[in-house]
Amino acid sequence: MQLAQRRSTLDAMVTLRLFAGIREAAGTGRASFEAATVDEVIAQATAQFGDVFAEMVPICRVWLNGEPVDVTTAVKAGDEVALLPPVSGGG
Repeated sequence: MQLAQRRSTLDAMVTLRLFAGIREAAGTGRASFEAATVDEVIAQATAQFGDVFAEMVPICRVWLNGEPVDVTTAVKAGDEVALLPPVSGGG
């Protein structure tokens, strides 16, 4: 099997959810990507959404299916990756 064919069988369709400022930078709150790891999802999103998005990624918390994870974590079809930037506020 060729590498491209083998890779496509390993990648899964994953939803990326974006919140607050990173959502504004992307111009959307949700996107889908084919990837094998959380890091691949983020890399594809960075390529799609540009420099302002890329600058915000390092300050975000990364969650997979509602739990904090390392970016090297594998993903499977139907998973949901979320990028959560710091929230300021108070009163």
